[in-house]
Amino acid sequence: MSLINRLEQSISNLSVTDPKAWNRSLWNLFGSQSSSGETVDEYTALNYSSIWNAVTLYSSIISTLPLHLLRYKSNKTIKASNEKIYKVLHSKFNPYMTAQVGREVMVGHALLWGNCFAEKVKNGYGEIVELWPITPNRVKIELANGELIYHVNVPGRPDIPLTREKILHIPGLGFDGFAGYSVIALARKSIGLGMAMETFGSLYFGQGIHPGIIVSHPGTLKDPKAFREAFSEVYGGLGKSHQLMLLQEGMTAAKASIPPEDSQFIESKAFHVSDIARWFNLPPHKLKDLSKASFSNIESEQTSYIIDSILPWLIRFEQHYDMQLLSTLQEKQGMFFRHNVDGQLRGNQKDRAEYYRIMFGLASMSPNDIRDKENMDPIDGGDEYFIQLNMIPLSRAKEYIDNIISKKETITKEGSDEKVVRDKEQS
Repeated sequence: MSLINRLEQSISNLSVTDPKAWNRSLWNLFGSQSSSGETVDEYTALNYSSIWNAVTLYSSIISTLPLHLLRYKSNKTIKASNEKIYKVLHSKFNPYMTAQVGREVMVGHALLWGNCFAEKVKNGYGEIVELWPITPNRVKIELANGELIYHVNVPGRPDIPLTREKILHIPGLGFDGFAGYSVIALARKSIGLGMAMETFGSLYFGQGIHPGIIVSHPGTLKDPKAFREAFSEVYGGLGKSHQLMLLQEGMTAAKASIPPEDSQFIESKAFHVSDIARWFNLPPHKLKDLSKASFSNIESEQTSYIIDSILPWLIRFEQHYDMQLLSTLQEKQGMFFRHNVDGQLRGNQKDRAEYYRIMFGLASMSPNDIRDKENMDPIDGGDEYFIQLNMIPLSRAKEYIDNIISKKETITKEGSDEKVVRDKEQS
């Protein structure tokens, strides 16, 4: 259907007495109105609690994970904390945003629009010193002459074309690898249904006919309106719900129950939380749906959540950071970005102590390695590695073993010499 036909159809359905005629969503001709009649876009979807919970859950966790710029040096991994880009992603995104806020915005954009963009600001040496997030609905991507061009819309001005050198672009899942799908656009029907159910519930309890009590009169009331007003004044409202009720003229009162079809509305809302959880690849209990949650193995569930839900996004961001934010020289020096998820995977104190004990006994962790995991300061001499053989430093293990072998050889030789002497004396 053409745009003109859609406009004509919309106008023909308008009625002055119909409240929908004044609803702005009716004039949205580009498909953001769902089949349920609710307007669903990246902004209005955040009004739905499940969407808000999913987006804030991902963005808050990923943005607060420690993000380090590391480099390989002499078979060791060390922090490259002196680099400008490290300070941008670790401390200050730009003069008005902390690194946590900037990273949170980027993750939120990626979840809602399927893409996130930020303009790179460089100093005179070509080093990135600032990143400025750009709302994805303002950016159009074009592949021209083998180069990606990003056309950024600025109100009141012509679009500004920016090359890949000036834009950080992290796409989500997409059909071509250049641009990601908008989860909100793909899930428009599901989200619209959930929003429509919330609207229905609000109207049902706010305007619907669902009396809490029914009063019956054996005859005919002389003035029903006056009786209704007087009855509501005395017994209406939560503060008067437990007062003694006096009825006259043979009147009876009966409590109105919720019809079965209305109780199914509540069940449908609970089911829809699981539906949104599937769209965002989250376990339902992370969206506060605890109806089927089991806390018998919460550590295993947390590990599964990190590996299945969080880790794919972390790797996506890390690889794009490496590809788009590091210079050629930094790449040659072996630099790379890594999130530290150890804090999210930490078990209880007993399990951690057992893990450290085993790793320490295998000479896989030093005392300072363990202290670093527990956010404790290093100690002098704590960089030595120990093994189970009398718990000596690993660096002295060969010397210790050589000494034992040497002593055994000496004892064996001395024993042989004594035996020779005794044989001679006996002969």
